Amino acid sequence: MRLSPLNQRRWRNFKANRRAWWSLWIFGVLFGLSLFAELLANDRPLLVSYRGELHTPFLNFYSETDFGGDLRTEASYRSIEVQCLIRTGGLVECYDDPAGLIAQAEAGTLDNPEASPGWMVWAPIPYSYSTIADLGGKAAPSPPDAEHWFGTDDTARDVLARVIYGVRLSVTFALIVTFATTVLGVMAGAVQGYFGGLTDLIFQRVLEIWGSTPSLYVIIIVGAVWEKGFWLLVGLMVLFGWTGLVGLVRAEFLRARNFEYVRAARALGVSDWVIIVRHVLPNALVATLTMLPFVVAGTIGSLAALDYLGYGLPASLPSLGQLTRLAKENLQVPSLAFIAFFTFAIMLSLLVFIFEGVRDAFDPRKTFQ
Repeated sequence: MRLSPLNQRRWRNFKANRRAWWSLWIFGVLFGLSLFAELLANDRPLLVSYRGELHTPFLNFYSETDFGGDLRTEASYRSIEVQCLIRTGGLVECYDDPAGLIAQAEAGTLDNPEASPGWMVWAPIPYSYSTIADLGGKAAPSPPDAEHWFGTDDTARDVLARVIYGVRLSVTFALIVTFATTVLGVMAGAVQGYFGGLTDLIFQRVLEIWGSTPSLYVIIIVGAVWEKGFWLLVGLMVLFGWTGLVGLVRAEFLRARNFEYVRAARALGVSDWVIIVRHVLPNALVATLTMLPFVVAGTIGSLAALDYLGYGLPASLPSLGQLTRLAKENLQVPSLAFIAFFTFAIMLSLLVFIFEGVRDAFDPRKTFQ
């Protein structure tokens, strides 16, 4: 699809802004990698060869009986007995000396000639965000080492795995909330500014009442009544966040509704909604885009603050706010504080630089060489 000359100019301006352009690439790579977190950090193998057949444990459920074991529960792939069953093809007894049998399978010296050695392909980080690692007697949280590059938290979960999953969760949450609040806020501000009069007066009174509602108390009360969840928190954030852009869009529509081209469109019989969407809204979006960096960054910060206070996402989810709270509670492991700080600093800085580039690209007064 070919871009219009106006959008081509905007795209050139954005690419000419080197800080925004490189920030987009860096953020795209980091967020893109986090979207495939299951391939990067997982406590289940990506691929298993058993008796010549390929299995994908990170996508499908396999019980221990599927690999020649006795239990019908999901196979514990990190256990040496299950690894022995897979390596030996399940044709030998793996409960007496599994380590020795694995060595024999690798050397091809098993007593059972029918046993075909299998293999497993693990993710680069063999831990998921909820995996409890065996620290070999060391206390948790533990500092970074060769096994856990970012260390572990207070329950011996790998911090790097939780950061990867947490970045995906936080950015996805922020983008969903930002999109929903922007749509609602722009719609409300457009209706207020374009129609004015009694409509504007009623909306303003509603906004005054709604804006004075203590959102934190409402979130605490709702969290006490209903079970905390991702979509519940998204709904609450949208419920109290959509008013942020109303005033800006309202002012743009109040200014533009008496322009000559709007009066001409009315005189030609163009409907109000067509004028709002096709003629006035594109001009108002430039001012709206200036606020998006603050909305996205503020949403991520609000989520982290709620998780830090214990009123955000469930503790089972890999939240970056929980990592910040752990850093405060475990000052004897300063690596947790540094990791939490740099994760937030890098992520928010990249997002702000990107949206600043978008804002400047839509500004007709700015041209980059």
